[in-house]
Amino acid sequence: MKMVCAVIKHFKLDEVRKALTDIGVQGMTAIEVKGFGRQKGHMEVYRGVEYEVQFLPKVKIEVAVPEERLDDVVKVIQESAKTGEIGDGKIFVYDLQDVIRIRTGRRGEAAI
Repeated sequence: MKMVCAVIKHFKLDEVRKALTDIGVQGMTAIEVKGFGRQKGHMEVYRGVEYEVQFLPKVKIEVAVPEERLDDVVKVIQESAKTGEIGDGKIFVYDLQDVIRIRTGRRGEAAI
């Protein structure tokens, strides 16, 4: 099993969720996060005063998938989150040792 974590732009969340649902992914966690990469923030003006925003708002999504579905899930996230502009985000893939469904006690892929 794998855990796919993607940091994407806010306005792409619904598109990514729909694309994942269309390929049969049944669960996803979305978390509002802040960070910076190559964008390194930007300047904003508030009430006539200019200030630097160093951490940009993003959304982090997490999806647990069986290993055989990994390539499909990564491809769908990459295609649906892409704008072609700097700051589109990143996808991270982790090994997932175990999953336990709290309600039933099921473990492993049966719990996803």
